[in-house]
Amino acid sequence: MFIPAHELVVKAKASITEISLEQADSLVGDATVLLFDVREPGEYQEGHLPGALNIPRGMLEFVLSSNPALQDTDRQILVYCKTGGRAALAAQSLASMGFIQVSSLAGGYDAWHASARQTEQPAISFD
Repeated sequence: MFIPAHELVVKAKASITEISLEQADSLVGDATVLLFDVREPGEYQEGHLPGALNIPRGMLEFVLSSNPALQDTDRQILVYCKTGGRAALAAQSLASMGFIQVSSLAGGYDAWHASARQTEQPAISFD
């Protein structure tokens, strides 16, 4: 039976912790919290939350599996995407990998940016 992506997102959101912009304010900039931007690199280049690591949704499990520095399952993680769908799926996947303190940003980057909160753009190098 085919399940549309929207239904998968709805189911994922029912099983994860989604936090508000106000709740996220205390996590962004906290060096003990990992921020994962699961958008594509081009989206990340246009702007991202301060200190966020860009790990595209399709590569998340593989990047974490190959990077021991990112495998502390007790570490708090905030994951976000453009509007929340990919982040919900990513948070669900992280939980299935054993991470216990995972939350997703409600409204994603679009909500963060629209609220005039601080964003960053990566430096472009022409080396």
